[in-house]
Amino acid sequence: MTQISTQPYKGTRDFYPDDMRVRQWCYERMRQVCERFGYQEYDGPLLEPFELYAAKTGEEIVNQQLYSLIDRGERKLALRPEMTPTMARMVAAKFHELPKPIRWFSNPNCWRYERPQRGRLREFWQLNVDLLGGDPILADAEILSVAVGIVRAFGGQGKVAVLVNNRRLMDHFFSQELGLSAEAAVKVTKALDARAKIGEETFLKWVQEAGASQESVDRIDRFFKASFEETLKAMPCEGATELAALFKVLREAGFSEDEVRYDPTVLRGLDYYTGTVFELYDISPENRRAMFGGGRYDNLLGIFGNYKLSGVGFGMGDVTLRHFLEAHGLMPKFGEWVDVYITLPTRALFPIADRIARELRQADLKVISAIEEGGFGVQLKQASKFGARFAVILGEVELSRGAVMLKDLAKGEQREVLMDDLAGAIKPLV
Repeated sequence: MTQISTQPYKGTRDFYPDDMRVRQWCYERMRQVCERFGYQEYDGPLLEPFELYAAKTGEEIVNQQLYSLIDRGERKLALRPEMTPTMARMVAAKFHELPKPIRWFSNPNCWRYERPQRGRLREFWQLNVDLLGGDPILADAEILSVAVGIVRAFGGQGKVAVLVNNRRLMDHFFSQELGLSAEAAVKVTKALDARAKIGEETFLKWVQEAGASQESVDRIDRFFKASFEETLKAMPCEGATELAALFKVLREAGFSEDEVRYDPTVLRGLDYYTGTVFELYDISPENRRAMFGGGRYDNLLGIFGNYKLSGVGFGMGDVTLRHFLEAHGLMPKFGEWVDVYITLPTRALFPIADRIARELRQADLKVISAIEEGGFGVQLKQASKFGARFAVILGEVELSRGAVMLKDLAKGEQREVLMDDLAGAIKPLV
């Protein structure tokens, strides 16, 4: 018989208990920030109709990265590669019932078939935060505040910069300044997005195949080097005006130019972004990279009917977040995950051990109770392996006085405590 490998599927991870503690700790911090801003949690199915993504997801994801299948009813389905289309479908389904603006967040499990590498896996969890409705500029400012608030909740202030651009500004530049068609502009955008990875020779080949001349490339380079003030003066357009208004609100909210600034190289690959786009970028040399990003989508609900509701949102992957925390020493040292371990020297003492365990659990303590008898030395070693802070030792002499021996495993100290006082003795110390 062939042995089955113990390795997980390529691009996925096993989450052992210690890994789950990290994952849950990260998500709980993100949840707290979202809820402080008034965002509500939602979720949706892992499987969706293939057409949902074909209609409103980037071409690369649909054609190259989507996990798809045919069910027994001959329906074509896909494992969700992102959450925004599901969110849009759910909003459209109850469009007239939902109070607006809509503030939602979720932490879905997503799948994309791509080459696993640092920061990118095939299976990942991604915090999604979306705001639909309201004044677009104020909504953009709020969603950026949520994103920065999450980074600050992990102690990342001073280690990231928010880089902001506008797709309307870029569309104006490509169509009006360079004279490119919409199709050619998409190709040039993809080339610009990949420029650092593919090298200058391949980049020039890509943009020339898209229909851009060498003169256009020179103008692109000048445009990318210009300050926002220079761009605003040289190219007054809707996108530039929106950016100026957004920066005014952000400065009034206390965000400095070091923390939030204009960067025309932020293009965002997904096809549905229509206005503000942004990325949170790790500025530290040891992990210099984009952590996560998002932007404004004005037409996302249109595929479900005549629903007009502009939105803005972002996605933050758990893989890049963990790399960020590890690179900057922001991961905490997790303490004991068990408060109390109750020994069982003989099977006859199980009723007493069980009663103590139930009383301590009612006091909101995390308790492991031995389920086989053993010597104190062996069981105290087991308590340490389980990471317990305290061990309750059931000794005959102490039990005859209605007491037990309480051992502090962290300090190596022990003392006799009445059973009725046990919870009160432990709770202030955990």
